[in-house]
Amino acid sequence: MHKSLLPFQEVRQLSKTDIAYATGEPALRPFYVYEPRLESFASAIAHRQNHKYPRADLQAVFQKQYETLDKSDRVLSAIESIAHSNTFTIVTAHQPSLFLGPLYFLYKAVTAINLAKTVEESTGKRVVPVFVLGSEDHDLEELNNINLFNKKLLWQPGLSGSVGPMPGASLENVLAELREVLGDSEGAKAVYQRVASAFSPERTFAEGNQAMLNDLFGKYGLLVLNMNDPLLKKHFIPVIKAEILDQVALPMVMRDVEKLNKLGYKTQATPREINFFYLLPGQRERIVLENGAYKVLNTNVSFTREAILEEIDNHPDRFSPNVVLRPLYQEMVLPNLAYVGGGGELAYWLERKSLFEHFETPFPVLIRRHSVMWVDRDSVKKKVKFNLDAADLFRETDTLIREYVSANAEAEVSLATEMEDLDRIFEKLATKAAIIDPTLEKAVLADAVKYRSGMEQWQSRLMRAEKQKHEVALQQIRNLIDKFCPGGGLQERYDNFIPYLLKYGDHFVETLIDQLDSFDNGFVILEDIGEVVA
Repeated sequence: MHKSLLPFQEVRQLSKTDIAYATGEPALRPFYVYEPRLESFASAIAHRQNHKYPRADLQAVFQKQYETLDKSDRVLSAIESIAHSNTFTIVTAHQPSLFLGPLYFLYKAVTAINLAKTVEESTGKRVVPVFVLGSEDHDLEELNNINLFNKKLLWQPGLSGSVGPMPGASLENVLAELREVLGDSEGAKAVYQRVASAFSPERTFAEGNQAMLNDLFGKYGLLVLNMNDPLLKKHFIPVIKAEILDQVALPMVMRDVEKLNKLGYKTQATPREINFFYLLPGQRERIVLENGAYKVLNTNVSFTREAILEEIDNHPDRFSPNVVLRPLYQEMVLPNLAYVGGGGELAYWLERKSLFEHFETPFPVLIRRHSVMWVDRDSVKKKVKFNLDAADLFRETDTLIREYVSANAEAEVSLATEMEDLDRIFEKLATKAAIIDPTLEKAVLADAVKYRSGMEQWQSRLMRAEKQKHEVALQQIRNLIDKFCPGGGLQERYDNFIPYLLKYGDHFVETLIDQLDSFDNGFVILEDIGEVVA
């Protein structure tokens, strides 16, 4: 496996804020606490050493959620250690997704695992990687589909509300489709069995994601946590009450958002007056304050001030934070040193620093998850054949095609030299015309535009003619680029892990663990040059 790093600035698919944070843009420095480097973790540990965390409750929740799972020795050790004051976590998070969604779902886990190991070795503290499942999320369209072998698999449970509690039995049709797509080879049957076993009818959708992550990463000590548990939510009661009664988040977050906007960075998540949903069976609806009453939208549920305070005390698990308050909940419950996220996620963490300060909660080190392009062996050969380097795989297809045609044309296709000669001729003619009769100059310049347009049309005709001669090669280039930047996006946001598991087996995950260093500074390109066993 050959590894190279492409500077983030050269990846056109990444956002301005993502690149700015990844490259250490000074303008963003006031919006986070720690520099994203190994040396920051000693300070992060010191700031948390005397901070109180609900470790006993946290351990109890892990033990309950892992009852039905096969537990590696590392998982058992991690659950045992979470109760100890010298144990800390590295957290990443994502909403449960159909068969773990796009590849970056896995890259989050790998980044957290490797970072935890690096920090543990550096500091001498126990550091546990934790994957938090946002099981309260209700945006089904974001997570109910995957792309597999040029086919879209769609899960349609026919249910509403939070996706995490939805029954695994609702996956029956999409699992049958997966089996058909994979085929009947022994390898395909083995992969299908692993996926179907994780997403079994006896489990909820969130539990299926937990089981699949445990299957892939349990041996590396990754813990998976569903935080929608009353034992954990009770520790968030002070924040729930503050937000419900006083709407504290909106002004604080908006101040940071406005500062970022003035620097040219887009708003990532706009806060509401009340940043909580209320959970009902099959529903997750916003709480709003109207005429002194707390109403749950799209329901008949309404609370007085006294009644909602009582509801918070008795059923904190019914109050679901949105994206504005979810990071705060996570950091209040977990003894966390760092949050691992993608560019978009870290952008909304940058909008939360004031909120953390208000609630006297330690702000984590923000670590950008690895971005990876995995280039299989056949594609490596094609890349070499067309003299493309790793950076070329991210470029516009039309630009690459023009360059290929120009480099391989039987005659010069570009008429740039001829057009420069034409411009000079008309400049001289315009000068003479202006001397003889100033009114003629405009006519000459109009003809110059017309003839230049004609030259450009001839250049396009020459390019089309050459393209026809190289159509087979050009189609191969189009296919290659579309494979790694489908629809102009990124492979990691499109492909699912199943084809890679089918082709490489567990070597796929092992290679990621081995190749991704904790502080890789750039977009990682992994090229299969034959060293990985297929």
